[in-house]
Amino acid sequence: MKKIKVGIVGTRGLQMMLGLKSIPDVEITAMCDLDEEHLNKSADEHGIEKRYRVFEDMLDSDIDAVVISTPMQCHMPQTVAAMEAGKHVLSEVTAGVSMDELWWLCETVEKYNKIYMYAENYIYTPEVQLVKNMVREGLFGEPYYAEGMYLHNLDGLFTYPNGKTSWRSYWQCGKRGNFYPTHSLGPVMNWFPGDHVTEISTFSPGVYNDFGLKQDSGTTTMCRTANGKLLNIRTDCMSPRPHNMMTYLLQGTKGVYRSADHKDDKELVSFVGENNPIGNMQWEDLMNYKEYLPERYKNATEEQLHAGHGGGDFFIVEDFINAIRTNTQPELDVYTACEWTAVGLLSTLSVMNNAKHIEVPCFRPKLTTEEKKIILD
Repeated sequence: MKKIKVGIVGTRGLQMMLGLKSIPDVEITAMCDLDEEHLNKSADEHGIEKRYRVFEDMLDSDIDAVVISTPMQCHMPQTVAAMEAGKHVLSEVTAGVSMDELWWLCETVEKYNKIYMYAENYIYTPEVQLVKNMVREGLFGEPYYAEGMYLHNLDGLFTYPNGKTSWRSYWQCGKRGNFYPTHSLGPVMNWFPGDHVTEISTFSPGVYNDFGLKQDSGTTTMCRTANGKLLNIRTDCMSPRPHNMMTYLLQGTKGVYRSADHKDDKELVSFVGENNPIGNMQWEDLMNYKEYLPERYKNATEEQLHAGHGGGDFFIVEDFINAIRTNTQPELDVYTACEWTAVGLLSTLSVMNNAKHIEVPCFRPKLTTEEKKIILD
């Protein structure tokens, strides 16, 4: 089997490192970062000899694929450059920072026919995968409503240690709306297979902080899907509160799932049954149903589990490498990446116009110019 050589750009986001190192015939041969001190520190730690400060110089090396873990405004330009150089791409979230970037991204993947995978690793957590299989087996009946919340106070990240203004002050918190939706939306959409977000409205209480930035003190984006389901996606990176970046709820006709709200809580489910009648239903531990976990999670090795997120950070890169080997675009393809990113980008327009209803384009191959229009009611 041909060895796949991988380069990583952005040495502060190395969540995929242990997973890649655990896959046979995969070698991380190069790293790239503008910060030479941090580049050398990370490369020394992981035993990587080839080091670059210029991304295009790394692309000129003999790597087969690139993991893009730079700030979000770099993701699309670096993906285009990588594909022009004949490299496959695993890109961190979000896919781009403007609607035009999303169109360019789709066009690039279609033009060069290289593997593009969206690194939405929250989908790969064991709990999300377990609920996905339980949905598939009909335990929840027909799901019709879900919630996803990403609550992560960013205080302290608006400037760099040297006092200079951080990119987060511009591309994340220098704008209004849900700038970072996919950690919430991705897992939720995973429970509605084959469905797509078709319309959104975003609400905000306004700004209740003294950071001097435009970002709202929390946004709530209501999403309607093509099949008429309702999703409630909340992001809050400005309010004073403990982190809680993985909060979910799924409601179906036969049962409900609720994630752990705090670190000491349990993941809970409740299903209608003879001993659990409607009107007097009780919660039980989600792990009572762990037989529905995918087999590879049940059989995960200690090395795979150590990669992070209960093995999720191994399985996401395993799927990326398998996509390269089979030359098959993955489930988390460019169109999925762009749809989920667009929900956040369009939320800016919505929240700035009193929660205006906005249609989300249906991302698919070979869209015409007419089909790329954003319709405002």
